[in-house]
Amino acid sequence: MSNDISRLPIQVQERLLRLQQLQQTLQSVMAQKQQVDAEQSEVDSTITELQKTPDDAVIYKAIGSLLVKAEKPKVTEELVERKELLTTRTTVLARQEERLRSQVKEVQTKLQEDLNPVTQSSQ
Repeated sequence: MSNDISRLPIQVQERLLRLQQLQQTLQSVMAQKQQVDAEQSEVDSTITELQKTPDDAVIYKAIGSLLVKAEKPKVTEELVERKELLTTRTTVLARQEERLRSQVKEVQTKLQEDLNPVTQSSQ
């Protein structure tokens, strides 16, 4: 297969490499987005549970492998801030994913044109 690729014009080889790079970056962004979505869901459920607990309830917060006693309002505030940060991160990743998908599609189209010159010249 690598022999077949080496027979292609340099421009086509570069486009193939660019396509592979874009696809890898897209996969990475999608994985990051999935992780952020999972964390956001966890934060949402934690906030929901905190809202159900009385204000004077004893709350513990995980810090590394330790559980430390904390005040409910402070923990709630931290979680709300974290949720806002995650929402922003999700938005950024979604835009990045959309841009990468567009770039992948564009490079694929150019590659098809390069690899099918007969179709292009007959139109």
